[in-house]
Amino acid sequence: MVGRSYFHLHLVSDSTGETLITVARAVVAQYEGVAAIEHVYPLVRSTTQLERVLAEIEAAPGIVLYTLVDPDLMTRLEDVCRATSSPCLSVLAPVHSLISSYLGTHSTARPGAQHMLNAEYFKRIDAMNFTLMHDDGHLPDDLDEADVILMGVSRTSKTPTAVYLANRGLKTANFPLVPGMPLPPNLEAAKKALIVGLVATPERIVQIRQNRLLSLNADDDTSYVDREAVAEEIAASRRLFARHGWPVIDVTRRSIEETAAAIIDLYRDHRLKSLAE
Repeated sequence: MVGRSYFHLHLVSDSTGETLITVARAVVAQYEGVAAIEHVYPLVRSTTQLERVLAEIEAAPGIVLYTLVDPDLMTRLEDVCRATSSPCLSVLAPVHSLISSYLGTHSTARPGAQHMLNAEYFKRIDAMNFTLMHDDGHLPDDLDEADVILMGVSRTSKTPTAVYLANRGLKTANFPLVPGMPLPPNLEAAKKALIVGLVATPERIVQIRQNRLLSLNADDDTSYVDREAVAEEIAASRRLFARHGWPVIDVTRRSIEETAAAIIDLYRDHRLKSLAE
């Protein structure tokens, strides 16, 4: 893009760096015409590892964001940032300060504590295994074990959304709606699961399907990418969802994260309703 400016953004973490990357990208996205050259340094837990990072900051000064808990490492990093005129910020410090003030206690410095192998971690692994085994209509016999079931015509982002939900600990199955193909007979018997319908505009579905066929070097002279046929598929899916009272999410202009967030919100309501019954 003409006129776009760039800056170096150093992300230093003693864990995986996921928190820093998410926060940094969310903020940088708010600035038009500006792009960050990211330097990501995960698992920085020793002086030797930090010195390699500092050499790169000295070679390409810029903004430095970090999530380090070792005070010696933090002090050394901040010293070099001052020397190179690189603004630096501990991303978690304001949150720690707020929580510590509210609770009246101090935190225990543990690098990567959010990634400990606890019950929540193994719940996510179990959910991921379930989701991968129940992708695209596979193994429909134990649907009642699912937390969420996604329905939709081909190319409505069912699989990536299901995987994202699994990473949040929700066992998620997904089923493609194919013209002429019946639904699994035990679908309506799955009382525990939240069933969500995913839709998109015909234009969007056709575009994605055409790209899919192009990547496979397949013939595009098919109803799979015919605009009228696709429109009827989507209309039929909407009628199905309305008939069963399943909530519907239009994914046309939504990212996977936004779609998943909406589903998680629906799932909370679904669980509360189930517990009240």
